[in-house]
Amino acid sequence: MGLHIFGRGPWLEIRPHSNGMTSARTSATATALTVTLGLAAASWIVSVQQMNGMGMDMGVATPLGPFAVFVALWSSMMAAMMLPAAVPAVLRHARASGRVSAAPLFVGSYLAVWTFVGVAVYALYRPHGFFTAGALVIAAGVYEFTPLKQHFRRRCRERVSSGFEFGICCVGSCIGLTLILLAVSVMSVPWMSVITVLVLAQKLLPAKVAIDVPLAFAIVGLGILIIIAPASVPGLTPSM
Repeated sequence: MGLHIFGRGPWLEIRPHSNGMTSARTSATATALTVTLGLAAASWIVSVQQMNGMGMDMGVATPLGPFAVFVALWSSMMAAMMLPAAVPAVLRHARASGRVSAAPLFVGSYLAVWTFVGVAVYALYRPHGFFTAGALVIAAGVYEFTPLKQHFRRRCRERVSSGFEFGICCVGSCIGLTLILLAVSVMSVPWMSVITVLVLAQKLLPAKVAIDVPLAFAIVGLGILIIIAPASVPGLTPSM
């Protein structure tokens, strides 16, 4: 048991501080890390097996299949792609609460937000052509320049009260990158991996103009390339 001193000036109060709180926070943090990374790893395995097994990767013409199947697969994909980048937020929440149950609740509500996004995707998505794919990628690149994107990216690095709140911030930050996946091939494991790396980098690294602006221009350039020379972009057509 240690001693903590509170107050200022001549009025000091000395209170005993139990190691129990420290132990609880350590346990909560360990649980948070295990749950988050464990679920992400399991989701990658499930997603890759399902996507390869279903043989639905047809590039821009990829169909989504039955609603229940797609939503289940989408939820697994989002857990695989988004949870590694969510680790700092989950750990912050777990340390602040000091409860072992905090991490599963935070992660569950966070993924629920992405599941709702999947429902919206299913309602709006249609197999499309190269021009539409290119236009969507260009729109995703332009979004990277907007103050709204920067606002949500900054909020992702700050403390939030719940997984729902963090999920909303994450969707606002990552919706442009997610749109790239939907545009080029929603069932593509290689493109899924590329987007995961970009999401992870943007969540863990502070915003820097020297990196973010060239990335945004590169995304816009990719969209233009899809329109004018689709054959030069891998994954837009079914692999033979």
